Amino acid sequence: MKFENKKIGFALTGSFCTFETVIPYIKKLVEEGANVVPIMSFNAYTLNTRFGEAQYFIDQIEQITSNKIINTFVDAEPIGQKGLIDILIIAPCTGNTLAKLAQSISDTPVVLAAKANLRNEKNILIGLSTNDGLSGNAENLGKLLNRKNYYFIPFRQDNPITKPRSLVFDATYLISALEKAFENEQIQPILL
Repeated sequence: MKFENKKIGFALTGSFCTFETVIPYIKKLVEEGANVVPIMSFNAYTLNTRFGEAQYFIDQIEQITSNKIINTFVDAEPIGQKGLIDILIIAPCTGNTLAKLAQSISDTPVVLAAKANLRNEKNILIGLSTNDGLSGNAENLGKLLNRKNYYFIPFRQDNPITKPRSLVFDATYLISALEKAFENEQIQPILL
């Protein structure tokens, strides 16, 4: 099994349209032997959207991982102190979360989990999903591309015609990007 004895944090932020895409990869990680520690931002954990009700996603993720979702500051803080995870995946990672990571703001369970993991020199793998990746958040993307311990799942323009500044990760690269991030390498190509 590829990820036997690995503790993988898997965080979801509010790009709700990608939840159905990432849940099968959470299952695959568990099937490959990982202990997946699920984490959700406040919005991801509480908001019902046209893509589904929050409780529906919570139930699926907790059933797959056999772990309760970390969704508070109190539950996220021990990640660093106790070394609870070996790596953190944030997929989807919204532009809002990307900006907070770039500015070292820790005001949600997801960014606090990232800060806690970085404290232990552990890597963060980002699956970007934002409508402003090629405009307002381009600067933040550039900052994280140049920081130690940050790696990206390959991404592309979401829809260059109707959303020309939007970026979205390609989940089919999630496992291979994770393997590289465990080796402290960025999977290439990063841009699809």
